[in-house]
Amino acid sequence: MFMSQYYHTVDAKGRLIVPAKYREQLGDEFGYEWTSVAYQETQAGNTTTIVLVMALIVAFLVLAAQYESWTSPVAAVIGLPVALLGAMIGCMIMGTPVSVYTQIGIILLVALSAKNGILIVEFARDFRAEGNSIREAAYEAGHVRLRPILMTSFAFVLGVMPLLFATGAGAQSRIALGTAVVFGMAMNTLLATVYIPNFYELMQKLQEKFSRKKDDDVKKDTNM
Repeated sequence: MFMSQYYHTVDAKGRLIVPAKYREQLGDEFGYEWTSVAYQETQAGNTTTIVLVMALIVAFLVLAAQYESWTSPVAAVIGLPVALLGAMIGCMIMGTPVSVYTQIGIILLVALSAKNGILIVEFARDFRAEGNSIREAAYEAGHVRLRPILMTSFAFVLGVMPLLFATGAGAQSRIALGTAVVFGMAMNTLLATVYIPNFYELMQKLQEKFSRKKDDDVKKDTNM
């Protein structure tokens, strides 16, 4: 009989938990081992999670250094949750499990989703520096950068879409990777592009509010 007929679930360490009634039938002289994607997942452990967190931290710190601000990078990377939602919906539609290849696609989405946010935030900061109000700067940035974002994003989605229809050896790995990237990027482009300007407006108001308060405190200390 196949092992899949007997196992019940797995514990936190990836070991099979076999019910007692099946253990009596199988006896003590049997074993099992993971293969294919399941084997790779057990070997990877929490490595993918650590890499994802590190990718977020590096992206945030690089943008913070570029913008010389702690709030603007938040607006730039805020599209990632929508991209993750799109990747999970894609896995449900395609019927693919969240495997190592899906997690690699999610790590790619960190950079891909931040790219759209960077285009909007960069122009919004330039418009704000020209003296426009925060809302006008956010609106103009979203309006001006909408077409370039749509062009580059959909060109990328169409370019990697053949992964969804892969056949032959290793097809499942390509399908899993393509599902995360295609659906995640599509969802990010359609939804995150809409609310990133609004989130930039919120973050910029908070930054200017606290910076103004800090300047007032400095002036008070100087006058004293």
